[in-house]
Formats: sequence, structure tokens, C-alpha cells
Amino acid sequence: MKNKYLQLFTTFFKIGAFTFGGGWAMISIIEKEIVDRHGWLGREEFLDLLAVAQSLPGILAVNIAIAVGDRLYGRRGSVCASAGTILPSFLIILAIAMFLTPAAIKENETLSAIFKGIRPAVVALIVAPVISAARAAKLNILTALIPVAVALLIWSKIPVLSNPIVYIILGGLGGYLYLYFNTRKNLKGKEGEE
Repeated sequence: MKNKYLQLFTTFFKIGAFTFGGGWAMISIIEKEIVDRHGWLGREEFLDLLAVAQSLPGILAVNIAIAVGDRLYGRRGSVCASAGTILPSFLIILAIAMFLTPAAIKENETLSAIFKGIRPAVVALIVAPVISAARAAKLNILTALIPVAVALLIWSKIPVLSNPIVYIILGGLGGYLYLYFNTRKNLKGKEGEE
């Protein structure tokens, strides 16, 4: 059997090397590798880690790699997964910087055509995990209205209401209160059965 850290590193290296479009474009591929192919995490556990990774500052792809690596193998797993995610981009950018200038990229018709061709695929890679997460989270019309309302309030430019940090705090508080009252309700139900 392969070294577990090396397997984690190579899995995230492949994801980082063959995904264009940033963190959201990577999510569906990470989910397929981690949940479906390797079976390291269940879908619900992966979605929980994704929610945590989204709420943290920084790059989403690196945050989810750190969260998955930590869940699987602790601190060393986090380092292996995040290094695997970051290294391909670093090497590609280094190679481009060594051989091409930004002006040369714009003037090169082949490179411009490649980047234009990648755009639709990136959109699909971003939309796929959103739909997958919505299905797994069992969203309904009422719960779908919450992110729409928050997006509109942030867009409104009203000083207090346009700050996304307010909604992160309110979401965390709402989740805590929901868990608290749901746990109390379940405990009272069990006491009533006895």
C-alpha cells in the first residue's frame, strides 16, 4: 500500500494541476476524488468541511485541502494536501513567468484561444458543486431564499447591511441556536419516552 501522505499529496496535486477557475471549480473534482473514488469521507462530512472552509479567510481550494487533510491525518495531512493543491499552480506560474511576458500572452492567438475555450468549462465546474451541495443539503424554496436575500442585501450598499461579515456571524449564530434548540427538543422527547 502506498504511503498515506504521498497518496493524499498526489490526489490534491492532480486536482490542482488539472483544474482551472479557482476554488469553486475544484470543489466538484475534490468531492469526486475524496468521497466517491477514495471513500475517505462521507458526502455529508465533506459538505460540513466545505462550509467551514468557505467561512474561513483565504483561498477556498487551499482551505478545503487543509480541512480534508486535517480530518484524515491531522497536521501532516493538512500540509500534504495543501502543498499538493498549491504546488501545480506555483510551478505553472513560475514557468509562464520565466518564458512569457503578459504582453506576449495577449499577442499570442493560440494562448488567447485556449483561455477563451477554458471559460465555459470553468462555469460548468463552478455550477456543478453548487447544485450538488444544494441537493445534499436538502434545500427547499424557503432555505434557497436566504442566500438570495443575503446577496441582495450585500449588493444594496446600505452601510450595515452590505457587510458580508455580519451575515457570517448571523449564520453561525443561527446554526448554533438551531442545534441548541433541536438538541433540547430531542432530549425532552427521549425523556418523555422513558
